[in-house]
Amino acid sequence: MATYTYEPKGVCSQVITFSIDDGKVHNVKFYGGCPGNLQAISKLIEGADAKKVISILKGNDCGGKGTSCADQLAIAMEQALAQAGVSQA
Repeated sequence: MATYTYEPKGVCSQVITFSIDDGKVHNVKFYGGCPGNLQAISKLIEGADAKKVISILKGNDCGGKGTSCADQLAIAMEQALAQAGVSQA
């Protein structure tokens, strides 16, 4: 299982870690940010298809920042899939 670490930009969270195994998302952890909301996101997407998660979370905005911790996770997951050679289509 590949584990990834991402430093988000423009949000309160400072680091996001997660794993992708056979296209499924596991062990998402946010360091910093709004703990209740971010723990909920992590629980809701555990075991979900990474491409589906990206389609749901990408573009979510927090307080007019133009991004959010969820959006940053989607960006990180896109990069992880690209690094693994997985098509985004």
